[in-house]
Amino acid sequence: MRLAAARLHDGFINYNNNYRRITQRARSRFELRDWGGARKDLAERIELYDKSVSRTLAQLRSLLGEHIDDLDTWRAIRKVYWSRIDDVPDGEFAKTFCNSVHRDCLRSLDIDPTQVSDTADVVSPDPPLRHPARQHNYINWHKVRDIVTRLLEDYRFATPYVDLDADVDFVCNEIVSIIGAADAAAADEAVRRIEVMHDVFYQTSRAFVVGKLFWNHASCPLVLAFENTDNGVRIEAALSSADDVSVLFGFTRSYFMVDVEPVEGAVYFIKSMLPRKPLDELFTILGRARQGKTERARSFYRHLAEADDSFVHAAGDRGLVMLVFTLPSYDIVFKIIRDNFGHPKNVSHDEVKRKYKFVFNHDRAGRLIDTQEFRNIEFPLDKFAPELLEELLDSTSQTVRIDGDQLVIDHLYSERRVTPLNIYLREQPFELARDALLDYGQAIKDLAMTNIFPGDLLLKNFGVSRHGRVIFYDYDELCLVTDCEFRDVPPPRDFDDEMRAESWFHVSEHDIFPEEFMRFLAIDAPLKAAFLATHGDLLEAAYWRRVKQLHLENRAPEIAPYYRLGARRTSA
Repeated sequence: MRLAAARLHDGFINYNNNYRRITQRARSRFELRDWGGARKDLAERIELYDKSVSRTLAQLRSLLGEHIDDLDTWRAIRKVYWSRIDDVPDGEFAKTFCNSVHRDCLRSLDIDPTQVSDTADVVSPDPPLRHPARQHNYINWHKVRDIVTRLLEDYRFATPYVDLDADVDFVCNEIVSIIGAADAAAADEAVRRIEVMHDVFYQTSRAFVVGKLFWNHASCPLVLAFENTDNGVRIEAALSSADDVSVLFGFTRSYFMVDVEPVEGAVYFIKSMLPRKPLDELFTILGRARQGKTERARSFYRHLAEADDSFVHAAGDRGLVMLVFTLPSYDIVFKIIRDNFGHPKNVSHDEVKRKYKFVFNHDRAGRLIDTQEFRNIEFPLDKFAPELLEELLDSTSQTVRIDGDQLVIDHLYSERRVTPLNIYLREQPFELARDALLDYGQAIKDLAMTNIFPGDLLLKNFGVSRHGRVIFYDYDELCLVTDCEFRDVPPPRDFDDEMRAESWFHVSEHDIFPEEFMRFLAIDAPLKAAFLATHGDLLEAAYWRRVKQLHLENRAPEIAPYYRLGARRTSA
């Protein structure tokens, strides 16, 4: 058993080494402004986990032979494995890798689904913080300017700064503003230190130094965002509010490329700045999606054991493709693909799954919810409201079944809960509703700049996060902007054309008519006027053709990952 456990751990080590090898390319991608290469690296790293699990399982099959299918053999291997890696750095992630190999092996067998559930054996005590993240401490003995200068000197790139003195001035001025000091001299007296993580965080075309600012008896996040321009590197933003940093590390952003060891230390460092941020989201945004999945299940099952509410339909209009339910006391929704889709949906189950996988790999631009996929997951049967249970057994019967006192779901997606935009607009006062509607238009534009066309622009397919950001979450009709043909509506030829119920012109599969977008906005006149004043160009085919051309020429700008425009430096 020790040899098999060792081979299993070798598989994890090889995975982790390859993961770090890919991640370490991020620095040169940033310095060379190779954004296309950065996107390819991200996709390669996402695919690496499944490939590593399959490779490790193949080696174990060769080693164990006919015993590969024996449950007692696997229990013995896991016992040895657990005992050896329980107190090593990233031991929890090593356990997750072991479980993945185990489940991939057993899924091919006709056994009790609980043995191969994605959530089996995940409920255990939180791992203690034994291995903190590497960090630098810049203690302020004299002037804030001195420690800021030293920090920026320590984090130089191969590409030189455009103007180091200007960057130092910018950061120092931000610190004066953050702590509410009267002037630089007051800040020099108040600021105690800046703590920053040793490793630089990369996200496509930007780099981030992540840290905390301490003054008097207070502290806050301090994240410096670097961009590499045509003229060199400059600091684009200094993020200090919990909202800004939470969005940066949020469930709608692409994963960071950061070579941080151990991962758990980095997670807890960030958690100290963002206490409301769930651990699963932090593991995931750092690129450790499988550990994020384990942490999500662990947290949820702990909550479920003590919750006294029941699963109910999630708020919002019922979907034709997905049945969505939630536990009101927990901030997650669960989505199951229905057995049959109603008119006018003409996508298949496999197509829907491909769309979700596409989003998993694509730049989400802060506008697409990250989703965790689970298989063979169990819930207590008595936790379901009767009307929800009836619909589950009726419209998702190919996926859902009862096994004793458990409801077993073969396949589902989980994601953070947001307020459906159509409900939000009805419930909020005009000012908040207007802001959300304008952000809805901006969300469509942000997605377009990442080559995403939502397909279905109905308000019910968008949601509002607790930060007030509008997010898209209905992926079954999502497609690439470059796959669409954006057309103007041809004028009617005569009176008969005007009176036709159907189109008087030919419409191909990929034809999109932006002039018709307004029919998706079931809103009152003042809100509609505000939307058109800001985002009227979304109704012009010419706008969409320009965006498409930007992508075809590889000139589309990246969407800045900053919540407030005020957090961003607008000039060099």
